[in-house]
Amino acid sequence: MLAQPVMIVDRAPDEGALLARATRLAGIGAWRCDLADDRLAWTEGVYGLFGVACDVSLDRREVVTWFDEESRDILERLRCDAIARRGNFNMDARIIRPDGETRWIRIRAEYGHIPGGAGELYGLKQDITEERTRWEALRRLADCDALTGLASRGTFQRDFLDRDSVAGSLVLLDIDGFKPTNDRFGHAAGDACLVAVAHRLRAAFADAKMVARIGGDEFAVVARGAPEAVAKRVKSALCDLSLPVSWGSGLLALSASAGMASCRDHERMSAEALFVAADTALYAAKRAGRNRLMISPSAMSSQFSKGRSIR
Repeated sequence: MLAQPVMIVDRAPDEGALLARATRLAGIGAWRCDLADDRLAWTEGVYGLFGVACDVSLDRREVVTWFDEESRDILERLRCDAIARRGNFNMDARIIRPDGETRWIRIRAEYGHIPGGAGELYGLKQDITEERTRWEALRRLADCDALTGLASRGTFQRDFLDRDSVAGSLVLLDIDGFKPTNDRFGHAAGDACLVAVAHRLRAAFADAKMVARIGGDEFAVVARGAPEAVAKRVKSALCDLSLPVSWGSGLLALSASAGMASCRDHERMSAEALFVAADTALYAAKRAGRNRLMISPSAMSSQFSKGRSIR
C-alpha cells in the first residue's frame, strides 16, 4: 500500500501584514482622517497608490495638492457635506503623484462618531487607472467615427442637436457625386474620399467647436467666429475640397456642396432650428449646381441675406 502524500501548510506569521501586502497588490488600501486635527492614517495599500514610502510623514494639506484641480474641488465639497450630515460619499479622482505619474483612484468614505471628539472619516481607496483607461477607450470609440476620426453622429446628436439653445454657425456639407464614385471605383475609393474630406475639414476648422461625420457622405461643422468670417472660411475649404484625391495610379475627382446657418449677434436659437436652416441651404446649393455654399437668410446679417451663393 502506497503512503499518501502529506500536505504541509505554512501558517502566515502575521495575518495583518499578509492582508496589507495583498491589498497593496490589488491596489486597495484603507485610510482614516481624525477631524480634530486632520491627522491621516493609511495602510500600506494607500501609500502604494500615491507612490510614497510608508515611513513618509503625512500632511493632509500636502496630500490634497496631489489631486488635480477639478478632483480636489469635488473632494472638498463632498467631504464638507459628509461631515455636516454625518454621512458618506463616493467619488473617482485623478491624482498626480509626487513621482509625476497620473493615476485614477476611487474613494469611499464614511463618517464615524468618536465620543468626546470631532469625529472621523474613514474608508477605502482603490486604484482604478486600468478601468478608467478602458472606459475612456470605449468612450472614444463611441464618440468618434471609426473611419475618419471625426466626431460621430451620436456625439453630434448629444452635444449639439439635443441642446435647447445654441449660438454661432452651423455648416453642413455633402460630397458631390459620392455614389457614382463608390459605384465605379468601389467602397475603398469612397472611403479614401471620406478620409480626405475629414482631413481637410479638420485643417480648415481646427478651432471649431465640433467637426463631425453625420452620415455616409455628410459632414457638419459647428464653427466659431462671426458669420461673415465663417462664410469666408467655408469658401476656402470648398476650394481645398475640390482638389483631387490620389487613388492607385490615378486621381479621384472631388468637390462638395455646403449650407450654412448662423444666429444673429448675441442671440441664441434652438439647435434643431439652426440645423433645419443649414440643411435647407445645403439642398439649395445642390439645386443651384453643386460645388458651392448657400447661406440661409433666416439668421444672418443683411450682408448675407437672400440665400446668397458663394463659389
